[in-house]
Amino acid sequence: MKFDVHGRSAYAYTGGKPWTDAGPCVVFIHGALNDHSVWTLLARWYAHHGYRVLAVDQPEHGRSDGPPLADVEALADWLLALLDAAGVASAHLVGHSMGSLIALEAASRAPERALGLVMVGTAYPMKVSDALLATARDDPARAIAMVIAFSHSSLASKPSYPGPGAWLRGGGSALMHRLQTDADGNLFEHDFRVCDAYAGGLEAARRVTCPCHLIVGTRDAMTPPRSSNELAAALRAEVTRIVSGHALMQEAPDAVLNAMRLAVPA
Repeated sequence: MKFDVHGRSAYAYTGGKPWTDAGPCVVFIHGALNDHSVWTLLARWYAHHGYRVLAVDQPEHGRSDGPPLADVEALADWLLALLDAAGVASAHLVGHSMGSLIALEAASRAPERALGLVMVGTAYPMKVSDALLATARDDPARAIAMVIAFSHSSLASKPSYPGPGAWLRGGGSALMHRLQTDADGNLFEHDFRVCDAYAGGLEAARRVTCPCHLIVGTRDAMTPPRSSNELAAALRAEVTRIVSGHALMQEAPDAVLNAMRLAVPA
């Protein structure tokens, strides 16, 4: 479904259910060089268990118009504007990686609108190495290969999402290459610099008033579990640890869904 946000088209997947004007809402926010499709399983589950669902494409990602926004703060304002356009007064905010920072910032800017905050594969600060940033600038294809390798904890995960026989590394790589190719400019470098530059996490956490949950992968090399400890303490968050790398929704879909059901009961 598409909404008008600041005069530009913004897409959100509704989980296979028609959009309605009433009922509880869950908003899913993807990470760097991803789109709404990383949330397909969770979006469909909640859409078929009593929730309205918005799995968004950020500006310049997937089916949403560009340009990409400059920082986490601007993306949080965009997300709140999308909720306005959809007529959603309050929602559970669920974000992965860069999306978790956007969810955090949005929950801090409008605490009365956040029913719950779930941060998946998160860290604060979410610093990116100089080597990866330089490779993203000079050789995006090589940088994508690096991130795919870092994001999966094994070469051959148990096939379960999106279906038996799926190649998780190949699918993740294809998605990133498509988004990079379709974008106007180097979207890979842009997204990782947005993560690296965000400096307001702990201040934002102090303004959040809703229940908070962190879902982290014990084998995550991109955002190691220890890098979220200070943020978890500031949010007074419940923390669920799952045996997975950074691509938790693909590598451990059932475990993430079970953790989500504790955070956002249906």
